Amino acid sequence: MRGKFHQFGLVLVGVVAGVLISLNFSAVADRASGPLPIDDLRAFTEVFGRIKNDYVEPVDDKKLISEAINGMLSGLDPHSAYLDEEAFKELQVGTQGEFGGLGIEVSMEDGFVKVVAPIEDTPAWKAGLKAGDLIIKLDETNVKGMTLNEAVKLMRGKPNTEITLTYIRKGMPEPKVVTITRAIIQIQSVKSELLEPGYAYFRVTQFQEHTGEKLSEAIEKQFETNKGPMKGLILDLRNDPGGLLNSAVSVSAAFLPKDKLVVYTEGRTSDARMRLYARPEYYARGVRGDYLANLPKDIKTLPMVVLVNGGSASASEIVAGALQDHKRAIVMGTQTFGKGSVQTILPLGNGTAIKLTTARYYTPNGRSIQAKGITPDIVVEDATVTAGATGVQVREANLRNSLENTQGDQVDKPDRTIPAPDASSAADEDEGAEIVDKNDYQLSQALNLLKGLQIIGSNQSGDPS
Repeated sequence: MRGKFHQFGLVLVGVVAGVLISLNFSAVADRASGPLPIDDLRAFTEVFGRIKNDYVEPVDDKKLISEAINGMLSGLDPHSAYLDEEAFKELQVGTQGEFGGLGIEVSMEDGFVKVVAPIEDTPAWKAGLKAGDLIIKLDETNVKGMTLNEAVKLMRGKPNTEITLTYIRKGMPEPKVVTITRAIIQIQSVKSELLEPGYAYFRVTQFQEHTGEKLSEAIEKQFETNKGPMKGLILDLRNDPGGLLNSAVSVSAAFLPKDKLVVYTEGRTSDARMRLYARPEYYARGVRGDYLANLPKDIKTLPMVVLVNGGSASASEIVAGALQDHKRAIVMGTQTFGKGSVQTILPLGNGTAIKLTTARYYTPNGRSIQAKGITPDIVVEDATVTAGATGVQVREANLRNSLENTQGDQVDKPDRTIPAPDASSAADEDEGAEIVDKNDYQLSQALNLLKGLQIIGSNQSGDPS
């Protein structure tokens, strides 16, 4: 299995085509699935010829073929796509955590660009774009009628150049116009902070090539910084749109006992069927070694809360699902995005590639997340912003042509629901580092839960009075 995983390469479990995506250079043999549909192919060539001869303007053969391939793929599901030479090169750069652009994960819905999540600390995030915003114009160009790749190309550009976005948001009486300056997007995939003595906070913003190593370093740093025993951990996966599968395995393995199943995939081909465990051969690629080997031993047993929301997708859902199924952590927040499919990047040999959905993934207990998501053990609504300022929450089930969940679409019931207060009365914790919002109600509830568990544990283990 180890050899198969390494041959399979880096598997895409990021949410949708956008500014950060991942790749798999698996060598795929030609597979015949029956006789070719001769009549349909004849119709295709006839249409091709008609366009060449009769369209009002001359059309380049390469453009026609590219558009035909793109149409074939985009009609399957929201995540399959054709990558031309430029898009394929940008994809390869994106997995390194640095690229040019605005810093938003996007999808295409009904001909418009929908924001899945702005990436933290990027120009789009600082400009106030939110999940669910619907971009209708890029500069003076209407988005309607563009492909997703075309829209992404317009949004990307040289650093320090500007682009004007026109977007609409639920609750806004009219479209909003904002001018954003492009920048080199350097993603800090792991952030950490000691919230107070004994309670460490770790935030994963993207699952990149070195995210597991960065998390390992952050864990060691916070344990060294803490004066005294560590009492509890918070892993924040909110608005994390996903990334690399092996990185999701490494983040899970940091907190799970060795050899625990993290995720498995099911598809039509043997390459698409994998079982990935909390072992170094499934996340420590090449010469990097087992960078989780020297973590503090109690990292596997300390009380832990995982924060999620509607922007937590794919790789985030793999981690949350694994920790939830193994009862390693309490999942808190709101229902996740629900992307339970795996995409494979298949190079075509001419500098282009296709991104094809090849499998569904399942949590250790066999749950499919597709179009459903992870249901938190404790639902806590976000109270850091007012309802009028939030966007329409986009989830996998809302995307056109999204794959159905073969296990049914009924969402699990949470163990408990904590209603959010008015934003004006959200918890006012002592202000900490910049990565922690003092009015983050979900975070304050996670910290309160850990403190409660600490009190219960102390009472159970203490001497009777």
